[in-house]
Amino acid sequence: MNVAMRTPAEAPSREPEQQTGTLADALFRPMGVAGVYARTELYEHIVERLTAWVSRKRPPDTEILRFPPVMSRADLEKAGYLKSFPNLLGCVCALHGSEDDIRSAADRHAAGGDWTTSLSAADLVLSPAACYPAYPLAASRGPVPRGGLRFDVAADCFRHEPSSDLDRLQSFRMREYVCIGTAEEVTEFRDGWMRRTPDLAAELALAHSVKPASDPFFGRTGQVMAVSQIQQALKFEFLVPLHSVEKPTACMSFNYHRDHFGTTWGISDRSGAPAHTACVAFGMDRLAVALFWTHGLDLDKWPGIVRDALKL
Repeated sequence: MNVAMRTPAEAPSREPEQQTGTLADALFRPMGVAGVYARTELYEHIVERLTAWVSRKRPPDTEILRFPPVMSRADLEKAGYLKSFPNLLGCVCALHGSEDDIRSAADRHAAGGDWTTSLSAADLVLSPAACYPAYPLAASRGPVPRGGLRFDVAADCFRHEPSSDLDRLQSFRMREYVCIGTAEEVTEFRDGWMRRTPDLAAELALAHSVKPASDPFFGRTGQVMAVSQIQQALKFEFLVPLHSVEKPTACMSFNYHRDHFGTTWGISDRSGAPAHTACVAFGMDRLAVALFWTHGLDLDKWPGIVRDALKL
């Protein structure tokens, strides 16, 4: 599928040079690290409205789970993240050892030395995607029932890709709908969401396209994996032309993992075969930035259809 669609009557996005500074001043406060910001009341208001909008789209019989911004390091290692995206991972480190060991590190800092040489990895990592903790949880429940399992998950996520672009944060919020079941059940779940994209875009009055995509796999081997992912139509993205039509911003993704997580975690369907999984991810911060970028900072002047959809 390679579907180009455009919301009727929606003007092209303004050039970033004309508005990035204004948006940044109104929506964010710098915290000294690229891609990490304090968020203003105006910005959070729209994220909250978007969150409620996504919740109203929740499929029936969906279990709601809200995860912390950290997850088990062992679980992420088992899922194969280090093989595919080691450059994006954020690991939680801590001072370990005796009281004297920890005091020595603190005293070294007080004396102008480098205390971080005493850090070692904890059993936690920063969550790179909201859905990862759902799979071992589902595995603990036994075989997947007829019709599959559905989860509504959310988390503050982290990926180590510093950038000054407002639509590429290191720390960001992700909301996902996850389906676990047979291949037929999860592909229909994902494809059903993709069929809804014209309506979703119309409600937010965002120019958009939906195109095949690949994850940012690491290294030369990753390039082969990316090509394979596109060839198998495993990932599609909901793209909004913020910077340009040629380099749009991915604000949603539609992902089919085949039986990767089913095999990894021993999740079986009712026939005993490894379960398949799919997820639909909403980049909450990217969607919020896209709305401000497209419609401006004055909410009273946003299109009526958007104000109605978000209940502004």
